[in-house]
Amino acid sequence: MNMNSFKTFFLLLLMTLFFLFIGELLGGVQGMQIALILAIVMNFISYFFSDSIVLASYKAKPVSQEQDPRLHSIVTELAMQAKIPVPKIYKINTNMPNAFATGRNPQHAAVAVTEGILRLLDDRELRGVLAHELAHVKNRDILISCIAATLSGAIMYLVRFGLVLSRGRNSKNNSNLVIALLLMILAPIAASLIQMAISRSREYIADADGAKISGDPLALASALEKLAYGNSRQQNNVSENTAHMFIVNPLKGKDIQSLFSTHPPIDERIKKLKEMAGVFNSGKGSTPKVIY
Repeated sequence: MNMNSFKTFFLLLLMTLFFLFIGELLGGVQGMQIALILAIVMNFISYFFSDSIVLASYKAKPVSQEQDPRLHSIVTELAMQAKIPVPKIYKINTNMPNAFATGRNPQHAAVAVTEGILRLLDDRELRGVLAHELAHVKNRDILISCIAATLSGAIMYLVRFGLVLSRGRNSKNNSNLVIALLLMILAPIAASLIQMAISRSREYIADADGAKISGDPLALASALEKLAYGNSRQQNNVSENTAHMFIVNPLKGKDIQSLFSTHPPIDERIKKLKEMAGVFNSGKGSTPKVIY
């Protein structure tokens, strides 16, 4: 288990313990059960239908092999390298240079690319990006995101229940009501911080695993540099609820180094990929060398 995988496991454990602590403090066992059931129902819907929902929201269109043999060839070759089924391929008609993967498991997955990214990147860089997205699919990051969202949502439901109970049971006990109000403010913030940290860890893992799938870390590094610049140059019509799915943050004016960011800093991602590549001079020019 590498450091980012350990960090994901630790953060999920921390969120679970945090949920249990808040539940014991506010709602007891019954309150925890109600909150968890509500959160599971909400995220069950998200888990099974998020792919069709997000693809429809961006008006993504399926792409056949005849329509874009270049794209199909790259995705098919990388899926074989990753040892997963070839996902469905979609295009989004926007100048925004970006891409994302979705689907609850490798058997029900899709990758979507924008017209902007197809124009901006060469074949090598596009291959690096698609390998990153297939790494998300292989690592079942949609499932991990749903688990994190379920726990985060449960904490928020639980705090609301706790506030209602505190108002009813402790109308004469101002100290308990103050504690409940503070938790209502602070607990969701803490849960969101943990959820965003998990998302950043998964991006680092997808970068590393995608580089292994493609065998070319420098291709993804070059693509990230172009994509970061390209997205910063235009106003993208992207919902904040789905911005985390894209390979780079598509929202302008956002501090990507913030604790609330779903994406790690681009400079740090590029640095790690270059370290992974271990570029050396073979006497015939610089050659990328992949270190696993």
